[in-house]
Amino acid sequence: MTDIAIIGAGPGGLVTALRLHQAGFSPTVYESVPELKPLGVGVDIKTVGTRELDDLGLLEEFRAISVDAEDSIFFNHFGQEIYAEKCGVHMGYLHEQRFVHRGILQMLLFRTVLQRLGDDAVVLGARVVRYDQDADGVTLELEHRDGRTEQARHDAMIAADGIKSAVRRRMHPTQAEPEFSGITMWRGTTLREPIRGGHTILHLGDPRISTMIVYPIAEDFEGSGLDLINWVVETNGEETVEDWNQVADPEQIIPAFDSLKLPFLDVQQLIRDSREVYLFPLIRHFPLDTWVDGRVVLLGDAAHAMYPRGGNGITQAMLDARVLTEQLVELGDPGEAFAAYDRARREIVNRIADNMRGEGYEVIRRIVAERTDGQPFDDIEQVLPLAEADEIFSKYHALVGAPRPGHEAGEATGFRTWEAAQVEAGRA
Repeated sequence: MTDIAIIGAGPGGLVTALRLHQAGFSPTVYESVPELKPLGVGVDIKTVGTRELDDLGLLEEFRAISVDAEDSIFFNHFGQEIYAEKCGVHMGYLHEQRFVHRGILQMLLFRTVLQRLGDDAVVLGARVVRYDQDADGVTLELEHRDGRTEQARHDAMIAADGIKSAVRRRMHPTQAEPEFSGITMWRGTTLREPIRGGHTILHLGDPRISTMIVYPIAEDFEGSGLDLINWVVETNGEETVEDWNQVADPEQIIPAFDSLKLPFLDVQQLIRDSREVYLFPLIRHFPLDTWVDGRVVLLGDAAHAMYPRGGNGITQAMLDARVLTEQLVELGDPGEAFAAYDRARREIVNRIADNMRGEGYEVIRRIVAERTDGQPFDDIEQVLPLAEADEIFSKYHALVGAPRPGHEAGEATGFRTWEAAQVEAGRA
């Protein structure tokens, strides 16, 4: 059985370890930090990601740490509703869409790797600074926190070492440096009462000015009886380092939402009450022409770093892990398997990354802002017909591998919440 090294103990690397173990492999995971902690904020795991966790036997554990997504609703920067759609099983998918704290999900995966593969399956505090390979395997040069260096030998290596991947830089030394998009992302969490029953993701604002995404990532957080709410703001900003853990002052972004009035949520107070706020610049990483260097292959953000929009970062890494494992089982030879994985995944995921740089389905808020010249509207159907919005969303869902149930049959899968409420009132 092939002896495989995995670089990086983020969610992508850990899911890959579990997939490989499920197929009979015993990989070793190398992680640069000396201790894993539940860092980060919220992530949106789409139905295909939940399916992957179900296949790994982790569905119940995942449900226990996450929140079921039921409604996704879009508003302009005045708080007027543009569009709504159901999520996950509530739309007709076979699996749930769920919201979760990234760090808490990572710790679940980490514990599971240690339980299934053994305590020595993850080597912490070991940073890969270079690799060399020959016809029989890959030699890793590891640097430890105390400055000590050593070498490790494996048959093959999977690099899941994130947006600043050292392996990617060595594999593509002449690749153009990433560039700042001009957009700064602010991410925070707030403890408060459930919003709209506790299972809704809100998409707010005018992308030309500022936007905000709000969703719950934990119910009854730490026994408080309150939801832990994740919020994300995008504004035009100055370039900073590409680091998920830059602490920021939320007062700078509160005025951007002066015009936003929702009957069920004061978004400015939500920001003021935040427990933690981080700043992150949106950096454009350009698509690679290959993820493979012989017995070395890239996976997840190391291969296809994309804007953190639409719940695709971790979900696509999970799909990478499945396809890569399937090819290793089928073909045996790491070089052949990695090349087959590259052919199966790279072009598809590069298209998704390009789509996310172009706003993805969030483009409907820009369309409304441009068609109304940034002013309130009287009738959304005259600005953005439901059928037009449905088509935009259906193309996106198909692109990411989750075709919308009912769309091909001509069903309107989106809706307006006030119309749905009137129908419910009529039934009552």
